[in-house]
Amino acid sequence: MQVLTTPAEVRAARGRWPVLGFVPTMGYLHAGHISLVERARAECGAVIASIFVNPTQFGPNEDLDRYPRDPEGDLARLAAAGADLVFLPTPEIIYPPGFSASIELGEVTRRLEGAVRPHHFAGVATVVTKLFNIVQPTRAYFGQKDAQQCVVIRKLVRDLDLPVEIVVGDTVREADGLALSSRNSYLTPDQRAEAPVLYRALSAARTAFAAGERDADALRRLVRTVLGEGLAPATDYVSVADPRTLEELTTLTDGALVSLAVRFGATRLIDNVLLTA
Repeated sequence: MQVLTTPAEVRAARGRWPVLGFVPTMGYLHAGHISLVERARAECGAVIASIFVNPTQFGPNEDLDRYPRDPEGDLARLAAAGADLVFLPTPEIIYPPGFSASIELGEVTRRLEGAVRPHHFAGVATVVTKLFNIVQPTRAYFGQKDAQQCVVIRKLVRDLDLPVEIVVGDTVREADGLALSSRNSYLTPDQRAEAPVLYRALSAARTAFAAGERDADALRRLVRTVLGEGLAPATDYVSVADPRTLEELTTLTDGALVSLAVRFGATRLIDNVLLTA
């Protein structure tokens, strides 16, 4: 596995493979990230991953400085998973002096996470565009756990005619249902014991839909009721939305996205499910 630190090195190495899968990450890798690397390996034959904690997608009071990092462990995990290349740039490489570009994608970035983190998706869209231009992947792999991010990136690719196929992998969960996330490491033992309430609430919505419930407000109330059974969480939002536009629904349709954001003290977790009858 080759570790690269500059765009020139990536472009020089890129030419060795006609089909290249790309897994962009912020590091502190878990089994969810590794599942994307393994899928990319199976579908593309060659894989590049990136590790970059992107400062422009963090707000001024967010956790950029304390975001968990383990570069040596990450490289070992990527090598074991079969990655061929790893792009490990510094912020100065991605954002050189004088950098001022920003990509705005409109209303889809202002809902849900965007309402709470107003500059987050401009940072995501800008860094992903830069990474796509540097890596020039055939396919790029993202996790369903970050559902709105996937919606935004698909819109980015569509609006800018970027020649990249976006592949979304299933959310990987702990045995008790908690979605894997680097931020789970922030949870205290008591908070970790409470955190599976997110998936219980989403599962209740999925069960109700499968049983015939089609009132979106009824599902929102159900999710909030189950979340209320937890001892400490504070709910930022519960959404039942169109999976392409993220507009809130009145009547449920197959494929609707149920998502939520919940705080356990200073730790904020997100999760979602897609509804299928």
